[in-house]
Amino acid sequence: MQKTAIITGASSGIGAATAATFLGNGFVVINIARRPSPVEGVINIAADLGSDDGAEEAAGACRSHIPEGASQISLIHNASLMLKDSVSTCETQALQRTFSVNVLAVNTINRVLIGAMAPGSSIIYVGSTLSEKAVAGAYSYVLSKHAQLGQMRATCQDLSGSGIHTAMVCPGFTDTEMLRQHLGGDAALMHDIGSQNSFGRLVKPEEIAGVITWVHASPVVNGTVVHANLGQTER
Repeated sequence: MQKTAIITGASSGIGAATAATFLGNGFVVINIARRPSPVEGVINIAADLGSDDGAEEAAGACRSHIPEGASQISLIHNASLMLKDSVSTCETQALQRTFSVNVLAVNTINRVLIGAMAPGSSIIYVGSTLSEKAVAGAYSYVLSKHAQLGQMRATCQDLSGSGIHTAMVCPGFTDTEMLRQHLGGDAALMHDIGSQNSFGRLVKPEEIAGVITWVHASPVVNGTVVHANLGQTER
């Protein structure tokens, strides 16, 4: 049986590291993103997950790379949009755009692909420390990640008995392009954030990729949140 990993946002950071790890484990890997993955051997499907039809068309295109009949698939919802906003400044259009990428596209891809997933498949949501808490200045992102946690829990209940398991991996502060952009490339702030765990450094994308591949291979974690943050300290 063909093993396939379908990853949104495998063009950089955690997504690219996860693509490389699954390829190394003998999976066919498909990247759904606006940009191609830098990992050689990945099948790229260009899509804007924030558009009305982007997720539907991309998920449909994935089906052409999946053999007839059910197949073991790891569907990894990694793509995210993170804006700088607050409860007093967030415009409805910005909130809709964030939810389109972080929540609605996830729903569409699930709906299109679940029918092709055999027992032993997994649906893995890449969350955040902000899936369960909040900080100032990331209003729309916090709302969407809390909603995505609810998606994972509902997925677990709705797929009971199917042999498909689900979980949310919540990385701590990880050295990614998205984090650097959100912090405006401020090296001092990056260092300060990296110090907020018991190891005093940022998490590496490859470390999160290892957790994601473990979750796929571990149905016992069905319906749970897996924290991967180097022991984040509270301030």
